Amino acid sequence: MSRISIGEISLNVVEEGQGTPLLLVHGFPLDHRMWLGQIAGLTDSYRVIAPDLRGFGQSDVTPGTATMEQHADDLAKLLDTLGVTEPIAFCGLSMGGYIAWQFFARHRQKLGKLILCDTRAIADSPDAAKGRMATADKVIKEGSQVVAEAMLGKLFAPAAIERKAEFVESTRQVMLGTKPEGVAAALRGMAARVDFTSRLASIDVPTLVLCGTSDAIAPLAEMQGIAAAIPGAKFAEIPDAGHMAPLEQPAAVNDRLRKFLAGTLV
Repeated sequence: MSRISIGEISLNVVEEGQGTPLLLVHGFPLDHRMWLGQIAGLTDSYRVIAPDLRGFGQSDVTPGTATMEQHADDLAKLLDTLGVTEPIAFCGLSMGGYIAWQFFARHRQKLGKLILCDTRAIADSPDAAKGRMATADKVIKEGSQVVAEAMLGKLFAPAAIERKAEFVESTRQVMLGTKPEGVAAALRGMAARVDFTSRLASIDVPTLVLCGTSDAIAPLAEMQGIAAAIPGAKFAEIPDAGHMAPLEQPAAVNDRLRKFLAGTLV
């Protein structure tokens, strides 16, 4: 891991392997460790770059609001600082997918392929946005356990929760360790995000949409709709996985990623 300065902040970054750059962008309220299965499984063929976004993991925290546009710009600066000049494959999960929309909109020239895991294109409803803002205030007062307790049961397939899979507890610990100011800033940023649904048809890079079959946050039918709206997009279900498909079923996800990046996914 390295700390990379991108101007006013520094990001904690894992960078391993050689080949086509594969940028892995984590979900909320997590960090690069949700991608450990991909870091271990894909660095033989790809230059895997897995940062902690601002406010998460060991990266710097900026209180207030961290918008999806700001995160996208952070990642563009990171790529420049790392000397990445060729188009990348951008893989984002959940909030990482929200950032992917803005990366496409703002930094299309850096993008070669797009992978969207367990995410949504619609904006928050007014009530949902209001709820996020209220949760942000509560997190500042009470700590990150507020979101850990609320979210953990929704992230994984029911069978993983029932058998108390090791990754369930490790994810809980990651969430508990996330700084409250970073959690709150991201909540405010997600509440303010724009609806990207009407722009899906403008995406002009090869795209893969992945979804766990038991995802309770970004349901299968909704993600199938995203794939159908993006010209030429591929869609792949990940069996026995919920919202955290790359963490729950790393071998299956890595198989789909390899085939998509090689151009052999049917």
